[in-house]
Amino acid sequence: MDEIRTPASPGRKIRRVTPEYLDRAALHYLERFASSSANLRRLLLRRVMASAQAHDTDPAQGAEWVEALIARYLRSGLLNDGLYAEMKARGLQRRGGSTRAIRQKLRAKGLEDAEVDAAMGELEGAETGEADLAAAIAYARRRRLGGFRPDRGLDADAARARRDKDIAALARAGFDLETARLVINADDPEGLLDKD
Repeated sequence: MDEIRTPASPGRKIRRVTPEYLDRAALHYLERFASSSANLRRLLLRRVMASAQAHDTDPAQGAEWVEALIARYLRSGLLNDGLYAEMKARGLQRRGGSTRAIRQKLRAKGLEDAEVDAAMGELEGAETGEADLAAAIAYARRRRLGGFRPDRGLDADAARARRDKDIAALARAGFDLETARLVINADDPEGLLDKD
């Protein structure tokens, strides 16, 4: 019997892991999501461990199959950690991620420090040191903070309280206090990038 249902997850079938099954599962995942090699390895090893518990298969042999599969994908170019890191970093920056938060997320995906550093060097504004400023402006625009807030006609006390909350929101997102204050206090935050 190749499939059984476990009591912990009664609706989910645990399949017996084979090299072919791992290959199909990996390709199916990569069709839907971009991934680093370490992230794909974690995903496949979870399946190997579930199969080992449900079918009493050898997890060491499954781990060998996963390593061989990852090596094959890296050789063929199906997995490319450098390109993945650049793509992920750019996407996170467009959404308003601080360089600190982007570094942490890339490391959480299992990328090496060299790949993370190379990806961070490719970010918009990295050469001028304005990567965090551009990301903070994008974050403020997306969250409607500071100059992007539609209801700007508040009395002084309410405006100060709202300003402090907006700065705190940027700080929680990983931006330094100077950048947060600069973006929130600007009447036209997008104009900050145009200054020479």
